[in-house]
Amino acid sequence: MSEYSVVECTLAEHGEAILAILNDAIVNSTALYDYQPRTLENMESWFAAKAAGDFPVKGLVDASGELLGFASYGNFRAFPAYKYTVEHSIYVRDDHRGKGLGRVLLSLVVEAATAQEKHAIIGCIDAENAGSIALHEKAGFQLVGTFPQVGFKFDRWLDVVFYQLTLATPANPVGA
Repeated sequence: MSEYSVVECTLAEHGEAILAILNDAIVNSTALYDYQPRTLENMESWFAAKAAGDFPVKGLVDASGELLGFASYGNFRAFPAYKYTVEHSIYVRDDHRGKGLGRVLLSLVVEAATAQEKHAIIGCIDAENAGSIALHEKAGFQLVGTFPQVGFKFDRWLDVVFYQLTLATPANPVGA
């Protein structure tokens, strides 16, 4: 396991590192179904949306302050009845994958969602991403759906799987 500290990520301190991690995922993997690398302006609006929604951006940094990975969540769907459900994202820098950091980041997301009294956490995973699927299953997430051929990247159709963790919160949910 890598040595790390947990931080709350900010645009000023971590925006460029998050951008680099995301762009690596866009260009080299099916972990993110974008085609074009993002820009720093994209990160500005991304952080603004996280702040507006009171969504955490948790990071792991090494002793020199280098970002090793990050995790966050946002709205699952943009309708009021989904207010207790979030969809999370976890990304680990390519040279630190396989060292247990994804597990730590996932636990941070679960802790934050529980503290914010969310009820369900959804992970949308490329169906061929065995490592991410195993990570989620070990953390208690359950497969709740498969969507075949919904993405097209690298000249092939991609399937996604949805994994869900249902939390005991909120104690007193409120509807409309």
